[in-house]
Amino acid sequence: MTCLKRKLRTTNNHHQIKFKTMNKKWGLAVFALFLVEITSAQTLFTYGPYSTDAKDFLRAFNKNNTAGSANKTKAMRDYLDLYVASRLKIREAYSRGYDTLSQIKNDIENLRSQIIENYLNDPAASNKLLMEAFRRSQKDIHAGHIFISYKNSSGVADTAEAERKAKEVYEKLKKGENFASLAQQYSSDPTAKTNKGDIGWVTVFTLPYEFENIVYATAPGKFSAPYRSKIGIHIFKNLGERKGVGKMKAAQILLAFPPDADEGTKKRMASLADSLYQRLLKGDDLAKLAGQYSNDYVSAASGGVVPEFGVGQYDPEFEKVVFGLTKDGEISKPFLTSHGYHIVKRISATPVVRDPNNKAYMDQLKSQVNTSDRMLSARNTVIDKALKQIPIKKYPYSDKELMMLSDSLLDNRRLTSPVSITRTTPLFSIGNNLFTVSDYITYAQTWRYKSDGTGVKPYQQVMDGFVRSKAEDYYRSHLEDFNSDFRAQMNEFKDGNLFFEIMQQEVWGKAQNDTVALKAYYVKNRGRYNWKQSADAIIFFCGDEASAKTLYDAIKKNPSSWKTVSDAMGEKVVADSSRYEFEQIPNGTKIPVQSGVVTSPVKNNADGTVSFAYVLKTYGAGMPRAYNDAKGLVISDYQAELEKKWLAELKKKYPVNIDEKVFQQIATVK
Repeated sequence: MTCLKRKLRTTNNHHQIKFKTMNKKWGLAVFALFLVEITSAQTLFTYGPYSTDAKDFLRAFNKNNTAGSANKTKAMRDYLDLYVASRLKIREAYSRGYDTLSQIKNDIENLRSQIIENYLNDPAASNKLLMEAFRRSQKDIHAGHIFISYKNSSGVADTAEAERKAKEVYEKLKKGENFASLAQQYSSDPTAKTNKGDIGWVTVFTLPYEFENIVYATAPGKFSAPYRSKIGIHIFKNLGERKGVGKMKAAQILLAFPPDADEGTKKRMASLADSLYQRLLKGDDLAKLAGQYSNDYVSAASGGVVPEFGVGQYDPEFEKVVFGLTKDGEISKPFLTSHGYHIVKRISATPVVRDPNNKAYMDQLKSQVNTSDRMLSARNTVIDKALKQIPIKKYPYSDKELMMLSDSLLDNRRLTSPVSITRTTPLFSIGNNLFTVSDYITYAQTWRYKSDGTGVKPYQQVMDGFVRSKAEDYYRSHLEDFNSDFRAQMNEFKDGNLFFEIMQQEVWGKAQNDTVALKAYYVKNRGRYNWKQSADAIIFFCGDEASAKTLYDAIKKNPSSWKTVSDAMGEKVVADSSRYEFEQIPNGTKIPVQSGVVTSPVKNNADGTVSFAYVLKTYGAGMPRAYNDAKGLVISDYQAELEKKWLAELKKKYPVNIDEKVFQQIATVK
């Protein structure tokens, strides 16, 4: 098994209800068509020579207006003001060439490489694979395997001999000969000599997808037809089925010995294993004994604990014993595998999830599907569709001459007769990319050989692969032209980066770095920054309710001990002392705030943290803030003023004209 996995790794009322439902569906359909009609290629506003479609505005509004609003028209009008302002700023960023900045380009390319794989798979095919994986996860299959390598005993590729041998085995199986005996006799897998082709229980993801398909398509007690892979020919047998057993977490002590160990060594290990087992039965700690005796040094370092595993990951004999343990804490008797003697303790079991509506499990399964070899089929579905849209232009040339020239160049031999084509002869183009004979030769140098090492592929197969490869490259590099969702996500990210960059240059950076202007703004507007009722206080932020209660009770009892107590609680508590207005203090507006008060704890439902305050001194309203105390507010106000002035300049440069008729159409659709 190890070798295989490594290599492959009613009434009238009813009619009334039905009629109403149909009316509702028709209503929704008409609405959808109406919405498409009024937004399709309709300009909502222009700014200078540029324009924005209603559909682009609606996409942004619907994405950002997640809370909804009782007054949709007002909400949409308010958002339109923000949206227009953002388009002006982004357009100005483009006009300054910010989109050519290396950091912007690198950020965009990094995002593209991160998300593109999600768009290269067909959603319908991906969902089909997900549900297939779920169904297969519901059962385990006890599998047998006979492998006939394309290479003979001398390591030389001999496909004909492999085919002959596989046919011989298959005919004997059809006549009723024993699968295990034939595996011992014929299989190229060296472990078959001892395991008789029994690779143990497997489930979804245990085997490469091509083999998994065969195993799950074979009925219990039956064997498959010979299957040709890249390395050889395979025959599988379904030795039995059961409900999926899920996963197991266990701890073990392994007393290992080499394969060539003599009987004396094996007996000493067996005796030691029995001695350790008796100590465990008397209450000795397995973690301690694993640290002292186990030869599985990785698990021994963790108290013998083996990471959670499912079927088909370890030796079949090991899994048979472990999955046979029925209770947490149960310890197995010492048992022998090819690795040595094991003593295993069951820690916990995770059963197979039977409900396809379990979102957490299905998300996990989807992640496994997306990173497995089975996604190639979903990818091919997308590429096959794309090939019909990709602009491939074939140039006139002779396939016969191309075969002659390529064979000559690839095999480094003379042409037997002259040809009219050369390395620079064009073969086809995709978009603006031209591909020549030289490009084909470069591709063929790597891809013309059969994967089993038995020779070269036919010319047409190599050429088809070459064209498909270049078409895939084009599709990947021009995905924005083929997939509107991908294009929208990339444009949104790019515009977001440009917005951030120009805001940093025109507003945020200026406000934070121009200290002279900030202080002048503070002096000019000093009256804005007087304190409301405030207090010197220490606010405690606790990681959970238990920590908050412990700290609150201690400070309530002895306020002067706040620092000692909070420091003793380490990272569970963060204390922040400053002058706060009452509305900034936890429960500061609900209780009388005075010196010595410890406010009652307030829980933040978003993250579960809890905060409360210890008030040291209070102040009345109207006291002026010093510049340093008001600096954060000053920066915020100064930024707003800078942005207002800059936006006025942008509106002069890019005059805005909103089509009120289009706006009213999209704002009044229910």
